[in-house]
Amino acid sequence: MARLKRSSAVLETARQRLSGLKNITPKPNFGPTLNLEQYEQEIDACEQTLNQYNDTIALLDRLANDLEAAEEQLREKNQRMLSATRAYYGPDSNEYETVGGVRTSDRKPPSRKKPKTD
Repeated sequence: MARLKRSSAVLETARQRLSGLKNITPKPNFGPTLNLEQYEQEIDACEQTLNQYNDTIALLDRLANDLEAAEEQLREKNQRMLSATRAYYGPDSNEYETVGGVRTSDRKPPSRKKPKTD
């Protein structure tokens, strides 16, 4: 299942605010620490970080899908190896038990339920 990509309300607000500030003439001067160029650079840096985050999530989703496919293929191979061992050595062999099977002689016989008496 794909993870949701992230958006940023703070980034959207900053973009709108920057757009509004650029429309003001003459260009506003809020001092040396608050200027439009730095503000725009910070917005761009935040947007770049958000894009990297979302790209990483997409990569993680692809890797998770690849891992699930590899596990499914390995699960099938596990079953085939167990079945091949059973067919080659027999269902009551030590080799079959060694690879994870339950020997026929080790299985409990089914027990019958006793009738309920009143």
